[in-house]
Parts: sequence; C-alpha cells; structure tokens
Amino acid sequence: MAHTFCHCCVHIIFSTKERYPFFADYALRSELHRYLGGVLKSLGCKPVQIGGVEDHVHVLCILGKQVTVADLVKELKRVSSKWLGEGSGSMMKKFSWQSGYGAFSVSSSAIGEVISYIANQEEHHARMSFQNEYRSLLNKHGLDYDEKYLWD
Repeated sequence: MAHTFCHCCVHIIFSTKERYPFFADYALRSELHRYLGGVLKSLGCKPVQIGGVEDHVHVLCILGKQVTVADLVKELKRVSSKWLGEGSGSMMKKFSWQSGYGAFSVSSSAIGEVISYIANQEEHHARMSFQNEYRSLLNKHGLDYDEKYLWD
C-alpha cells in the first residue's frame, strides 16, 4: 500500500494534581483549551473538542499518524505546564498535572455524542464528581483498576 491512512479518535482525560481547581477562571480555562488545540495541531493531531472544568481537561482528537497516545499526553502536559507557569499569576507557579491519564478509543459513530459530552462538562459536573465520572468511564470501557492508585 503506497499511502498511510489513520483515523484513530481518542478521548483523553487528565486532572490537575489533587484535583486542585486551577482553572476556576473561565477565561484562563478557555485560553488553556485553545492552547491545547494548538499543541495537538503541532503534533499532527486534529483537535475535535476540548473542554473541562476547573480541575480537569477532556481532549477529543484524531491521533496523528506518527504519535503515540503516551507521547501525545506527555507533550500536552509538558508544554501546557510550562505555558501556565510562565504566563500566569503566582498561584500557577505551583501548578502540576496528575501523573496519570485516561485515554479511550471513540468510534466514528460516537464522535458526536462525545463532542456533546465534553461541551457540557459544567452541567455534567453539577451532578457528578470528577472521581465518579472517571470511575464510570473506566467501568464503561471494561478496565480493571485499583482505587488506591487512581488518585494523586
């Protein structure tokens, strides 16, 4: 085959360290989401939807042909941590992402549903905590986990 084709859609979730609400300010949160979209593009990935609330981020993207999920998340966290530390107030000098993340494959037929889910995070989290949301996604995807290793 002469050409390489790839359409791997992935829903990535990661939280601030100890779920501290660093992004309570909506303007900063929106700016972070735009910044993450730029990072995705620079890595050859197509951002589809980026959202979240004050303590975590959801990224829905089409994975680029030459990047692994692990490398993508590592780079998203690395450059956004640097960006947040350099450009924001003294509180952001203490900023850190959690060490882990969740990454879930999304079928083409479910992309619209995940876009809506990410776009409505504020409403969603008025009813459900991040921890319960994350457990629910892990269970939905049939992933085994040990609760003592989920949170940092």
